Amino acid sequence: MSSFDAVLLLSFGGPEAPDDVMPFLRRVTAGRGIPDERLAAVAQQYQAFGGISPINAQTKALREALEAELNAGVEPDSESYLPVYWGNRNWDPFLADTLRQMRTDGVLNAAVVVTSGYSSYSGCRQYRENLFDAVTEVNGDGDGSVPVLSKIRRWFDQPAFIEAMTDNVLAAIDALGSASEDPPHLAFTTHSIPIGQAQSSGDPALGGDMYVKQHEFAAAAIAEAVSDRVGAPLPWKLVYQSRSGPPSMPWLEPDISDHLDELKATGARDVVIVPIGFISDHMEVMWDLDTVALQHAREVGLNASRASTVGCDPRFVASLANLVREREQNVPERDRVALAPWGPAPDVCPVGCCPNPRTDRGALCGADS
Repeated sequence: MSSFDAVLLLSFGGPEAPDDVMPFLRRVTAGRGIPDERLAAVAQQYQAFGGISPINAQTKALREALEAELNAGVEPDSESYLPVYWGNRNWDPFLADTLRQMRTDGVLNAAVVVTSGYSSYSGCRQYRENLFDAVTEVNGDGDGSVPVLSKIRRWFDQPAFIEAMTDNVLAAIDALGSASEDPPHLAFTTHSIPIGQAQSSGDPALGGDMYVKQHEFAAAAIAEAVSDRVGAPLPWKLVYQSRSGPPSMPWLEPDISDHLDELKATGARDVVIVPIGFISDHMEVMWDLDTVALQHAREVGLNASRASTVGCDPRFVASLANLVREREQNVPERDRVALAPWGPAPDVCPVGCCPNPRTDRGALCGADS
């Protein structure tokens, strides 16, 4: 690889000790006026797991897997070796510190792989704002410039993601152990966001609302592949979880627990919960799904299981590496792989893509940078 001399894996971050939890939550919610009393309730979820979020360990594993994939057959001391660095939005290793390390190591040009695969403010534009803020901070040190950063395109429509999640759903169906002749229902879940942000998500030229459309595409593709494998059509629906906004603000619905109630009311027996909106089994999967949703399913009398997230599936890791190579080699659009009907996402986010709902802020890796 000639253009990129490193890759930056950019993630959300999470606390790694009980004393980290409240500072972490304050950082995540900074500027939103949320009192500590409300944050303390959320903190209890982390404390139930020892005050440690699994997201950092999972991102570290993804970093190692991506670096191994990008450098298969290349010695670590070779000039062609492509190191993968890791920086977080909200916790150590903080993005600015990672950029400082990259500068010290002499990195000049890096690809950026974001762990969010869909269009939304929090999953796209906000990470670009984080890059802008971190670059501004590090350049202010006066110790030289940070590397040129190029964000790779979104990965929700990559065949490897659909294939890996299809296998995960099939494994979850087997785990149900159901004797019912009726096919199980598939409840595809993702993070709920304010409806206004959902409507403005994505490239304005495509009409917005891409957050929902992209998830619906992925869900439909996985459901079709699973149905083909089991030999019968499986009913499915896209639902939402982890709402955190005030009741007065409309967010995407239905909530996963409300959907489980609806399934039970219609006579369903079996359901597989499929978290397609998350790259790994972090807190919002382990708590909101494994703890809350599965318990609710038991309470209402549904036989339920939860499919694994894509994680470090080798096929998915290879697809991320291919997206890095694609960007480095400037592969023509006609030769890029993208299953969704809108074609491959652009390398550079267009003006107006996933706008900040509160204020205009600087952002990198976009036409409005």
